[in-house]
Amino acid sequence: MELEQLRLFLAVADSGGFSQAARRLYISHSTVSRAVSSLEEELGVRLFERTNRTAGLTDAGELLLSEARGIVSAADGIKDKLSSAK
Repeated sequence: MELEQLRLFLAVADSGGFSQAARRLYISHSTVSRAVSSLEEELGVRLFERTNRTAGLTDAGELLLSEARGIVSAADGIKDKLSSAK
């Protein structure tokens, strides 16, 4: 599991869809889709119920959501602390 995969997972969850997340992050839809699909494969669960326009979280996705927020927040906090220690 990579930090970037979690960041993209959060972007999809927050945006409500893969296309919306891709536009918000200025990256391709396929990049977002591949990262989330890879994360799902690694974890062995579906994280989103996909329709043509939206992506809603599954129960597993809901469980990952708060954990992913904490992990990404902690990683960002480490970066901030190290930047100020220069």
